Amino acid sequence: MRFLHTSDWHLGRRFHSEDLIPAQEAFLDHLVATARSEDVDAILVAGDIYDRAIPSLDAVRLFNRALHQLADLDVPIIMISGNHDSAHRLGLGSGLFARAGIHLRTDPATCDVPVLLEDADGPVAVYGIPYLEPSMVRTQLEAEAASHHAVLTAALDRVHADLTNRQPAGTRCVVLAHAFVTPGTGQNKDQNIQESDSERDLSVGGVAHVGADAFDGIDYVALGHLHGPQKVTDRVHYSGSPLAYSFSEATHTKSLTIVDLTAPGTAPALKRLPCPKPRRLERIEGLIDDLLADPAHEPLTDAWLEVTLTDPALPFEAMGRLRRRFPHTLSLKHQRPFIPAQATGTPTYTERLQGRSELDIACDFIADLRGTAPTPDEHALLQKAVDAARVNELQKETV
Repeated sequence: MRFLHTSDWHLGRRFHSEDLIPAQEAFLDHLVATARSEDVDAILVAGDIYDRAIPSLDAVRLFNRALHQLADLDVPIIMISGNHDSAHRLGLGSGLFARAGIHLRTDPATCDVPVLLEDADGPVAVYGIPYLEPSMVRTQLEAEAASHHAVLTAALDRVHADLTNRQPAGTRCVVLAHAFVTPGTGQNKDQNIQESDSERDLSVGGVAHVGADAFDGIDYVALGHLHGPQKVTDRVHYSGSPLAYSFSEATHTKSLTIVDLTAPGTAPALKRLPCPKPRRLERIEGLIDDLLADPAHEPLTDAWLEVTLTDPALPFEAMGRLRRRFPHTLSLKHQRPFIPAQATGTPTYTERLQGRSELDIACDFIADLRGTAPTPDEHALLQKAVDAARVNELQKETV
């Protein structure tokens, strides 16, 4: 059985000042054309359909257009909601969409309700696990803790129960999930897993990542959330986003993943087909006068650019001057040259916060205020406060 795996469309997202609706429309046309040319049996969309819980009207129109195109393919479409989506809004009308072969899984209660398919090698059960916010679904899933590992494990327990008790022996299993999954047990982040600046942090509930061993026994896991196409294990893969949504993704080859699932017990075969890109991304740095004068930079006049200036002081009207030579400069950064005499100086506030979570910052505040780090009990209370604030924001988005 052949699947097309995609995710993280982020319909309605802008790239700095650029409107990406035309590029997203071109991608969806490409997806439909690829589904036809590759003769796929089903399409898997692993979350973050929209970029915001309350999407723009243009994004809704584009999704509506895509639904009609996908329905015309006459193959099953299985979609889940991601952490950027409003599960309630995306799931509206899911019962009616199912009649057209578009199966929206946005409610954790339906994670053990498969879409049943069959080919010459036998039955295939496809389960959709939407993004699970630990503090909001722990009770519903009867999970052991309000953590990403616990709630995802509880959802997969339901999947395995359905597979064992209600499906024929030998049924192959495909799972869609939207989560941060790392190889092995997930005790530590794997440095081989590529993250991007455009991905929303999932750290509420403690550790954000889940080990791939949670998916043991699944024939193929179609993941969404990380924007770089990548392999976690032989059976667990991210398709990545179809477009670059930050300059940290400049080196990505955006693609669609074609998955061939053969006989039971055999690892799936994958190939990645590149997606069209509206304009290439480039990053350059240096003194502004050098960047403006160097003829070697002439090919960059047609690229979306992130420019880092290394002048001692930010030059006057820097963006305007850069855009006169490089019309598609979108991001300007200023990095002062390193001065050895200042190497032992106090880092700036921005430097101290860089790469630190809300919990880290809160703990640092306590330590700075009284001279000692938070006790374990205080640390737990701070974690609860950070989680509560995050959940409150998420609940506001779903109203």
